[in-house]
Amino acid sequence: MNIASETDKAIREIVIVGGGTAGWMTAAALSRMLPQGKRLRLVESDQISTIGVGEATIPSIRAFNQLLNLDEDEFIRETQATFKLGIEFVNWGNQGDSYIHGFGQIGRDQVVAKFYQYWLKMYQAGKAPDLEAFSINTVAPRHAKFMRPPKDMPNSPLSDISYAFHFDAGLYARYLRGIAERQGVLRTEGRIVEVGTHPENGHIASLRMENGEQIEGDLFIDCSGLSALLIEKTLHTGFEDWSHWLPADSAIAVPCVPAGALLPYTRSSAHQAGWQWRIPLQHRTGNGHVFCSKFMSADEAQAILLNNLDGEALAEPRLIRFTTGKRKRAWNKNCVAIGLAGGFMEPLESTSIHMIQTAIMRLLSLFPDRAFSQVDIDTYNAQNDEEYQRIRDFLIMHYKLNQHQDADFWRYCREMEVPAEVQHRIDLYRSHGRIFRLGEELFADASWLQVMHGQGLRAQSYHPLVDQRSEEDIDYFLTQVQKTIQKCVDVMPTHAEFIAATCAAEKVQLERTMNKPRYGT
Repeated sequence: MNIASETDKAIREIVIVGGGTAGWMTAAALSRMLPQGKRLRLVESDQISTIGVGEATIPSIRAFNQLLNLDEDEFIRETQATFKLGIEFVNWGNQGDSYIHGFGQIGRDQVVAKFYQYWLKMYQAGKAPDLEAFSINTVAPRHAKFMRPPKDMPNSPLSDISYAFHFDAGLYARYLRGIAERQGVLRTEGRIVEVGTHPENGHIASLRMENGEQIEGDLFIDCSGLSALLIEKTLHTGFEDWSHWLPADSAIAVPCVPAGALLPYTRSSAHQAGWQWRIPLQHRTGNGHVFCSKFMSADEAQAILLNNLDGEALAEPRLIRFTTGKRKRAWNKNCVAIGLAGGFMEPLESTSIHMIQTAIMRLLSLFPDRAFSQVDIDTYNAQNDEEYQRIRDFLIMHYKLNQHQDADFWRYCREMEVPAEVQHRIDLYRSHGRIFRLGEELFADASWLQVMHGQGLRAQSYHPLVDQRSEEDIDYFLTQVQKTIQKCVDVMPTHAEFIAATCAAEKVQLERTMNKPRYGT
């Protein structure tokens, strides 16, 4: 690496280490957004597999795809994608419980108070149905319905539809690789055998490949996954371990033959010492069992997973070990860690790909020159830490609010001491159902509400200003919202019908769903 001169400090050579979803998302975005004159090279080895658990996303992925100017129907076909309206949580409160954490808004907020406060008053009086009845993103999934929000109906609940995707992460990476290479990204295949550092400042200077090639760079981006080749093995940045709050440390993943209706949501089902994900794609169903090895063996976890598949397994189950937490600094010297190299948050709320996306955009907003201003680096790290912590707190709440009485793992989670901010949110909601979003945190009030209520936390009262309206008026208001949403859902196509008509990878693959009952979970 050349020392920056006073006259030329511009970053010229950018080296991305690792492919997969993180590497190719980074390469595609930087090659589109950075000005000419910057050389981007991505180094990856076909001999090193990627984890590939990031198949479920949240609505922000649509903004990233739009940034790349992707055609959404083409993207869906190329990645065997389906649509996602939310996540169903099964057995997370008590055994037999089920609720959907849906995207989008709930009801219609009023000037004096938010919609859910009016619902709370009537629900506490036993005069209103459950929360799910008041959002199109929770009613439609129960009937396996989906459509994109129409642009010409701004006052309809249909315009409130908020969606993300399930997709094959390997196909998404391949799709983005094609885009990135067309935009000038150079791919180098091979194994890295040595990372050289600059003797004067400790910055990464070069990579030595197995074939002897030397690759130099100004800025290095570590997308090497859990191995964290640059940020940890080379720069020894350090790791902040959060496993005392999020004790699951293992996952077993396996795809299976799809069966039943094509559902527009991810499913998370709690088991004895963890939970199982189910992600429906056009060509297969992705499955995994996240568990804590202190409370369950890998053999037990695998047996539970295989006994709860929709259809025949399509591959051998794969064991993944991890520690939940983050690097102490995501940006250290001239290296930025993106994706699993920067930290691991279990995929309970499908945040992995979102965090890749925000890391890329944060890097663009604070893009350096070769002087590598420390205040810029510190700002990046502070924003990164805040994002990780807020997502961490949201995940912790899922575990803390469980009501299982017969499993040691769940008892530990329920009784553990949680960060003060998590406890404050729980106490605040329990008092008068109040929820306040902190800064620019990812999850909105509606998300916290759906999870807290869905897992059995009950507000003891409601916002006092709600009493300005009579019960009769509130009842009519709620009833009209509920009826309008149901009428909209009634006219929506099924998820399978919508994909078959617009963006099926192969229409024959959807025949299984077209011949199944349209409704039900």
